[in-house]
Amino acid sequence: MTNAHKDALFVLVKSLSKSEKRQFKLYVGRLGVNTDAKFLALFNLLDKMRKYDERQILDSGIVKKSQLSNLKAHLYKQILVSLRLNPVNQNVRIQIREQLDFATILYQKGLYKQSLKILEKAKSFAIENEEKNVAYEIVELEKVIETQYITRSIPDRADELAIEAKELSAQNVMTSKLSNLSLQLYGMMLKVGYVRSDEDLQKVKSYFDEHLPKYDIEKLGFREKLWLYKAHLWYSLLIQDFLSAYKYASKWVDLFYDNKHMIPLNPVFFLKGNHYLLESLFFVKYASQFRETLERLENQVQDPKFPKNDNISSLAFLYINTNKLNLHFLEGTFDKGIYLVNIIEYGIKKHRQQIDEHHVMLLYYKIACLYFGNGDNKNCIAYLKKIISNKKLKMREDLMCFARVLSLVAHYEAGMDYHLEVQLKSTYKFLLKMNDLHEVQKEMIKFLRNLGNIYPTDLKGEFQKLYNELKKYENHPYEKRAFLYLDILSWLESHLQNKPVGQIIREKALAITR
Repeated sequence: MTNAHKDALFVLVKSLSKSEKRQFKLYVGRLGVNTDAKFLALFNLLDKMRKYDERQILDSGIVKKSQLSNLKAHLYKQILVSLRLNPVNQNVRIQIREQLDFATILYQKGLYKQSLKILEKAKSFAIENEEKNVAYEIVELEKVIETQYITRSIPDRADELAIEAKELSAQNVMTSKLSNLSLQLYGMMLKVGYVRSDEDLQKVKSYFDEHLPKYDIEKLGFREKLWLYKAHLWYSLLIQDFLSAYKYASKWVDLFYDNKHMIPLNPVFFLKGNHYLLESLFFVKYASQFRETLERLENQVQDPKFPKNDNISSLAFLYINTNKLNLHFLEGTFDKGIYLVNIIEYGIKKHRQQIDEHHVMLLYYKIACLYFGNGDNKNCIAYLKKIISNKKLKMREDLMCFARVLSLVAHYEAGMDYHLEVQLKSTYKFLLKMNDLHEVQKEMIKFLRNLGNIYPTDLKGEFQKLYNELKKYENHPYEKRAFLYLDILSWLESHLQNKPVGQIIREKALAITR
């Protein structure tokens, strides 16, 4: 039997809204002969199913087993055609592509003049909206038509088209080089996180320098600048230069606010840019600017003119709630952030098809940190278990590592010492296997391992020793990343000063508020 989560048709049917289902039935029923069509009967059956069951389909008598695959493929195609016709999905790209299709049909009918007229309008519209790939395709079709239909009134037409093609090609090549660099750096970020040594730093720096094309910023268009700022951002995050990350994330977001007509056309890039700007502000602990940026983003998303679809809704949910958690971490207001847990759990369930496993685990880690900061270690451990027991997670090894370290600390805080020895061995083996055992982690594990041998009267002194040892790494170029995932120093200070960890972080936040 096909798994429900793996059957593409079933997932597509279940993703449809009520209005999309209604439009599909109207689309199918536009011709009377379709009302009894097998693919419509299959659609209605799949719509009623809670989980995909091939046996139920075959037992219904709609189709024989040998025909099922073809019928599913036909239904899948018809749903996509119906969605394409839906006004909600009519964006600039689809409109330009549609005009290109119309022009191609007219060309094939030999109606060259009509075809060229449509292409000229579509090309202007494409260039205006920075759709240079499709603009290049349009110019190429214009060249084909001009070889068969020579307009003597424009003798320099061939030269014009050749120059346009050359310019668009050069711009597309620049965009391609910058987007390739950006994608490769983003892949490094997802796979291994931040650089861990001078060797890592040199590798990333060499790769960046070798693959960054030469450019004149004044000659770059919107799309080229967007990919340029992205590439610089990923590079800055990889090498842990968070001020530089803030600089380029700001440029990314400002690019959209300076070209507001691009926000509805590229809502995903707009959301991502704001997310990374907020993340950079979180790293540099700029709380007031963080709050202002988050509020501005929420207002923009709630604007009726902002595009609405499943993908955009899931990203808006992910980025806004991730950063609402980060704001509570910045300000140390863990107790005030607990209400977000139910909202996030509901959102994960609602957007499960759109949000990848890595981002779900990242949300779980942040929820675990929220509970830890609020002194609820049992709930913290429960959420960390979801990450540690996830065998499918292949990205962000550093996330897995710090989830295990935080789990050790939470077990200690919860008084669950009987689990500690097994966890210590398991965590140590995991870190060695990942080749991710850094000084901060070594000191933490050494401390936790010796806890059983420390007299209660000596405990405060041992906490002080560990604090003094770890404090040295707070601004270390590679070790400081440990404190981005887990504020170990504030935890130690809470023991030394006999205060809740949330209070320590709040006091720090007030001291550096800007």
